[in-house]
Amino acid sequence: MLRTREGKSQATFFLDRDGTVNAAPPPGLYLTRPEELRLLPGAAEAVRTLNRRGHRVVVVTNQRGVARGLVTSVELAAVERRLAELLGAEGAHWDGYYVCPHAADSCRCRKPRPGLLEAAARDIPRLSLPDAVMIGDSETDVGAGRAAGCRTVRLAPPGTPSAADLVVADLGSAVRILTEGE
Repeated sequence: MLRTREGKSQATFFLDRDGTVNAAPPPGLYLTRPEELRLLPGAAEAVRTLNRRGHRVVVVTNQRGVARGLVTSVELAAVERRLAELLGAEGAHWDGYYVCPHAADSCRCRKPRPGLLEAAARDIPRLSLPDAVMIGDSETDVGAGRAAGCRTVRLAPPGTPSAADLVVADLGSAVRILTEGE
């Protein structure tokens, strides 16, 4: 069961976008059209479960295609709206959405740096990073969570080496384990 240090059951769940909530595009490609977006099986249900249990859900995503000129800010916003629509149709929503559009690793917000998570902690009242969980499909996500002081979950096949606190196959499995007994 997930508990904050204060004993309350509310926590913040940071979710990577591509490969965690929606199907990731092939390597080197980017989602540029809303109709390309596909939720991963069980992702909407997992987000809805977190919402219904009073947990905050914050999407944090690297989108270097913007800086490279492969995705426009208009296209990025359209994909974000489509994701909100698909989740909304399943009774799910996010409480925050943070994007790093930079290509260079020199910015503070590009995962594995903690800037996106820290920005959310500044913007969202009572968001405690030590009480938060970062869930993603890459070690970059795990690194961002660890750098911010969060607990971490890596979505990967069983036995995958990881610095994460927990490795599970998918978002639904992570949410079931972390909210068990609530």
